[in-house]
Amino acid sequence: MNMQPVNYSDGDVHLTGFLVFDATRTGRRPGILVVHGGRGVDDHAKGRARQLAEFGFVAFACDMYGDDVSGDREHKMARIKELGGDPARLCQRAKAGIEVLASHSQVDGRMAAVGYCFGGMTVLELARSGTELAGVVSIHGSLKTTRPAQASAVKAKVLVCHGALDPHVPQSHVTAFIDEMNNAGADWQLIVYGGAMHGFTDKDAAEFKVPGVAYNAAADARSTGAIEGFLRELFGSLTQ
Repeated sequence: MNMQPVNYSDGDVHLTGFLVFDATRTGRRPGILVVHGGRGVDDHAKGRARQLAEFGFVAFACDMYGDDVSGDREHKMARIKELGGDPARLCQRAKAGIEVLASHSQVDGRMAAVGYCFGGMTVLELARSGTELAGVVSIHGSLKTTRPAQASAVKAKVLVCHGALDPHVPQSHVTAFIDEMNNAGADWQLIVYGGAMHGFTDKDAAEFKVPGVAYNAAADARSTGAIEGFLRELFGSLTQ
């Protein structure tokens, strides 16, 4: 599996993402944008990109924060607040990553986006904005928005994987999301995993030391299977 750092930018913000693909495959194939969680482009984000590349896709783990935000948690939280409060800017930052992915010679023009936590919120905002993607997947991401989808605006199919015990995404947000997607006429699905809290795919979740954040092996495995099935539904089998 080939993993390459890619330097790119969104305006004057310098970004570094990681492109992952199976160099033994010769045919062109769909590209998957991977949007990281709160800790930035870490081992979790890179690992999920590698997993998608193993499924046969070209994956790009994009950078939503910028090179000036390193290991400082306060800086990362400030960037989350800054981007989360401005959906248009959030989408612009993610689209810079989409442009990198689309330019890869092995990407055939078909694309989807998969996001975790903060990244899950990001890909849903991309869908709400009408971004041309085949589908988006939000994994333990925030469902609340200040810019609800308008009727017929959501062009991407939507999959949300949610932990039933996630205190950071209360049931009121889940219900509002369901109503929003129905009112928008979106093609959407929601899977709720019993016993799972926020961050259920991150084996290092305990390091956050945040109440309600915990790894759940069963929900991790089940959501991974759901992601793969959803992408196969979008793109069919990849044979080359």
